[in-house]
Formats: sequence, C-alpha cells, structure tokens
Amino acid sequence: MDPLYQQTHKQVHEIQSRMGRLETADKQSVQIVENEIQASIDQIFSRLERLEILSSKEPPNKRQNAKLRVDQLKYDVQHLQTALRNFQHRRHAREQQERQREELLSRIFTTNGTQKKILDIANMLGLSNTVMRLIEKRAFQDKYFMIGTQGSCQTARFGGRSAGSS
Repeated sequence: MDPLYQQTHKQVHEIQSRMGRLETADKQSVQIVENEIQASIDQIFSRLERLEILSSKEPPNKRQNAKLRVDQLKYDVQHLQTALRNFQHRRHAREQQERQREELLSRIFTTNGTQKKILDIANMLGLSNTVMRLIEKRAFQDKYFMIGTQGSCQTARFGGRSAGSS
C-alpha cells in the first residue's frame, strides 16, 4: 500500500503545481493543460479506490491510520477537482464577456434608446465610464459626420444642376 500511496501523494502535488501554472498559461495551451489535469485527477480517483481496498486489508493496528491517509488524499483530490471546475467556469465566463464586448463595440448606434440600452449593457459587463464616454462621443461625432456628408452630397448634387441650367 505504501508505494501506491506515495505515488498518488506525489501526483496530487504535481497537479497542485500544474494548477498554479494554469493561471499563467496562454489561451492555446489552457485547454490542453486542463485536459491533462483532468486525466490525472481521474487516474488518482481510480488509485484511491485501490488504496481503499488495500487499507481495509491492513492489520487492525494500522488500518485506521491507513484509512485516514486515504481519506485525506481523497479530500485533496476533490478539492483539486473543484478548483479545476471553478477555473473552467471563470474562463468560460471571461471568454463570453469578451465576445459580448466585441459585439457591443462593433455595433453602430442609431438612436438614443438603442444607445442607452447598449451603454447599460456595457456598464453591466464592466466597461469603465471612460470607455463608455468615448463610445458616446464617437456616436455623437459619427452622427454629425453623417449629416455633414449627406448635406455636402446634396449640395454637390443639386448645386451642380442649378449652375449648369443657368
């Protein structure tokens, strides 16, 4: 039982160090590291089942201590599993927020009602007030740019006719 316990204990510590590196991994390798960690956790769970069987076969004077050690490992692994799930949940939420921000910033604002709704959503997503003010300023500038462009097009269009017909 001791060699299997030592191997499993060592693997738990390796997973803990990989969990620390998971936070600093780039976007491409995060999924690979997550899968490796999950595979290791699954392997440890199967080892724990074997350790439980072996601990029940220990002599009576060592049995309680062996079961306590196996239970502690099981608790540690469950904690690692929960930490991995929390990390995955945070990563998915962060990716969804990034997609929503990009979609929000790529929209063209046409009316004040739509603009207000978009700004409310941006505020909910955590965009800073400075960014929201820049968006408002840009929408305001785009509105006057569009009006000015339309006016100069109309002037050129109709101004050219009246000059040619005189």
